[in-house]
Amino acid sequence: MTKTKKSEFRPDDFVVYPAHGVGKIVSIEEQEVAGFKLELFVISFEKDKMTLRVPTNKATEAGLRALSSADTVAHALKTLKGKAKVKKAMWSRRAQEYEQKINSGDLIAIAEVVRDLHRADDQREQSYSERQLYEAALERLTREIAAVSGNDEKAAAKEIDEVLVGRAA
Repeated sequence: MTKTKKSEFRPDDFVVYPAHGVGKIVSIEEQEVAGFKLELFVISFEKDKMTLRVPTNKATEAGLRALSSADTVAHALKTLKGKAKVKKAMWSRRAQEYEQKINSGDLIAIAEVVRDLHRADDQREQSYSERQLYEAALERLTREIAAVSGNDEKAAAKEIDEVLVGRAA
């Protein structure tokens, strides 16, 4: 790994960690682990009241990435407008796939989960597990869109909601 790769992320950058969504790099620190000096990104996930330390040399391998571009956000919102694609597989299998998409950290995949699990008010009830997956995906999508646009999450949630409600028409 090249030395220049390391400086891809800096303190105060918003980043996306696949399993946790949007976080903010608060610092870069050095720790000694098993006699080795290790440089770590200290990433804060304020909403979850959690701090994660990721070795800087393993960050990209771990899936750490910069926030999506405005183009990717636009593509994600366009994805929401699409028709839900629900496979005929058993729920446990589909749930597993949704979970993988959410934890992939891929904004488009997350948008697909939101699209596929979104229910209009007049549609059938969601099961508890469907609701959990939907809300997890929606929260990830909302946080990243808010971070990319520099708006608060309320504005991002409203934007997503308008797209979802609009597509039902």
